[in-house]
Amino acid sequence: MGLGSIIFIVFLIGAVALFWRNVSKIRRNIMLGREVNRTDRKSERLKTMLRVAFGQSKMVTKPIAGIMHVFIYVGFVIINIEVLEIILDGILGTHRVFHAALGSFYFVVIDFFEVLALLVVVSVVVFLLRRLVMHIPRFHKKEMKGWPTWDALNILWIELVLMAAFLIMNAADAALMQLPAEALADAGLSKYALQLENDFLISQYLTGILPQDASALAMIERTAWWAHILGILAFLNYLPFSKHFHIILAFPNTYYSNLEPKGRFTNNEQVKKEVETMFDPDADPYASPAPEEEQEPIQTFGAKDVTDLTWKQLMDSYSCTECGRCTAECPANQTGKLLSPRKIMMDTRDRLEEVGQNIDKNGKDHDDGKSLLNDFITPEELWACTTCNACVEACPVNIDPLSIIMEMRRYLVMEESAPPTELNAMFTAVENNGAPWQFPQADRMKWAEED
Repeated sequence: MGLGSIIFIVFLIGAVALFWRNVSKIRRNIMLGREVNRTDRKSERLKTMLRVAFGQSKMVTKPIAGIMHVFIYVGFVIINIEVLEIILDGILGTHRVFHAALGSFYFVVIDFFEVLALLVVVSVVVFLLRRLVMHIPRFHKKEMKGWPTWDALNILWIELVLMAAFLIMNAADAALMQLPAEALADAGLSKYALQLENDFLISQYLTGILPQDASALAMIERTAWWAHILGILAFLNYLPFSKHFHIILAFPNTYYSNLEPKGRFTNNEQVKKEVETMFDPDADPYASPAPEEEQEPIQTFGAKDVTDLTWKQLMDSYSCTECGRCTAECPANQTGKLLSPRKIMMDTRDRLEEVGQNIDKNGKDHDDGKSLLNDFITPEELWACTTCNACVEACPVNIDPLSIIMEMRRYLVMEESAPPTELNAMFTAVENNGAPWQFPQADRMKWAEED
């Protein structure tokens, strides 16, 4: 095993270990949420994941952005087959190890990869133009100032560099493989003698700017090779700190989607039980309470902090692509109100990250005196929501901002008794009269009486 292989293995093990460590922290953070059962209807869940995450069905509702995203997505998935070859070459010290097994078909595969690489480059350029030149409004909302914008641009530049390194590596390699075997042997580069039958489809247009000296070409090929694989390993470890972690989480997030009809809200079982008891004609209003040891523990209602949300809602926050389609569709946001569904998800993730860092530094029971409600999300944002589900419908990875909004509203009403003033009269009427109207139940049928 040569020195190059040893160095490569050290980088590979270090990158994978660091990635695993950061992903484990994210999983730990997600599992801080309350339990919710999403193990039912497995076949329907699998179909949803294949349609929405793998098939990109909700992305293409906006054709230009959707098609460009499909190019990047397909390129990312398929070109990673080539990464497997690079990893094997790096470990074994070989050169294009799959060529021996695939023969001439190997170069057909590489040509296909190069077409995908070119499509990725075109798509990235289009996305850069959309963000930097066209100034599409949803990319420039208040919550996108600073890091969120830089994060989106960083990933686009990284993809450009990775594809450029891939094409330059192929161009230098093709130029080397076209040199006489004797010249390669004299330069100690016999491993490049793979009998290239035709130029690579895309990278051949770069060979004209490359030197013709074998040693210089080998140095360019090795530099691009290292830049490509180290860039991929760096990209891998950038993901857990970026909104682009949705590349990984989109699949489980869509699998665990809420399959109930949109608009169906969950009931709190304790409240439901009390209401059913009130309406039960056989219930004894004077019955003695159950012994203390048999009573159910007192529940809190709604959510004040991220640990009051379910693990699926916390997974939603890490899966958010920050594309802004939810906010663009939100009628409250369109009319100038403070609510942005995208900000709800970003704030949830930021608070969850903060809680995770507190656990790392001070232990699980540490209380920093902050909460998701008020410190990150204000009541004004929550009460601006019309519960129309437009944000849920628009999300390309089936995120549900509305469920978080409703849980925090529940907390405000049932724990803090702090609904908007406009709702107080309705709540009082419901409590006293069993209906939102301010007249007694005995008078309900007066409208039907004859004059």
